[in-house]
Amino acid sequence: MQFGIFTVGDVTADPTTGRVPGEHERIKAMLAIAQKAEEVGLDVFATGEHHNPPFVPSSPTTMLGYLAARTERLILSTSTTLITTNAPVKIAEDFAMLQHLADGRVDLMTGRGNTGPVYPWFGKDIRDGIDLAIENYALLRRLWDEDTVTWSGKFRTPLQAFTSTPRPLDNTPPFVWHGSIRSPEIAEQAAYYGDGFFHNNIFWPPSHTGQMIDLYRQRYAHYGHGTPEQAIVGLGGQVFIRPNSQDAVREFRPYFDNAPVYGHGPSLEEFTSQTPLTVGSPQQVIERTLSFRDYAGDYQRQLFLVDHAGLPLKTVLEQLDLLGEEVVPVLRKEFANLRPAGVPDAPTHQARVAAARRTPQQETQA
Repeated sequence: MQFGIFTVGDVTADPTTGRVPGEHERIKAMLAIAQKAEEVGLDVFATGEHHNPPFVPSSPTTMLGYLAARTERLILSTSTTLITTNAPVKIAEDFAMLQHLADGRVDLMTGRGNTGPVYPWFGKDIRDGIDLAIENYALLRRLWDEDTVTWSGKFRTPLQAFTSTPRPLDNTPPFVWHGSIRSPEIAEQAAYYGDGFFHNNIFWPPSHTGQMIDLYRQRYAHYGHGTPEQAIVGLGGQVFIRPNSQDAVREFRPYFDNAPVYGHGPSLEEFTSQTPLTVGSPQQVIERTLSFRDYAGDYQRQLFLVDHAGLPLKTVLEQLDLLGEEVVPVLRKEFANLRPAGVPDAPTHQARVAAARRTPQQETQA
């Protein structure tokens, strides 16, 4: 089980002070948060990709390349990379380069994005969103899997005997998570390729998340990659932690009430009861996170959102201390104890390289 954090990189006023960080300050804060994640023992840091204010992370591979040089163990990922508006050739080359720089500590989460104007900015039509996601990923897959690719599709000029460089490290491309909130076509795509499926369920009730994951698991088995229980699932979530729950609620409430993504709608109490948002003590976060198994089954990756809504850097780093010291060690132990035999570990580059080198008989026995 991998635990980590993901960021959307929003620049939001602190509602308790009215202070708005500058872009430079926010970007530097994201780097500090990522390095703190490794320091406290988390496994993954993932950054979103946005091209419009108030978000700053428009170039994830630049940020992750910097982090590759300043971390040793952290898996570097995205949440998400826009498979619809980015050129698949550029994604293939950028992430293969990043893979080499980070000695394999890289994976990729693809997504369609939720900002409509991004499509025309990159010469695309939002009405083609699903078709772009399907065609662009099919090309990306071939660019990584085949040394020489000849390609003709609907959305780009043909390729003739093209080789993407550098080639994936150890002939093993980055593991891919397909991120989707509500599109069954993307769950189907993840299942077809035997890739991972990530449901960022921070705004959705468990019943919806459960339906999407169940669809992915059933289709994963249909395509012959294993049993439904062996499908690779990741979940989102967001937490605010203090040693006691009263302090957590009191401190987080102004951020919730004024956050662009939360505020002026359901109350904090309503939102926490209907979504994975957990505001409370370490024990409450542990119990709530373990309950995700009830509708998602045994899964492989849990990412928390901790740095949004104008929360100051100091507060975010305190959240990471609590996650690393009091929450994640217990979750690791409990998830491991509960996991049935046959449910795979979270994918890593080293494990996938080793699996590729085993014979089919050895793989069955592994």
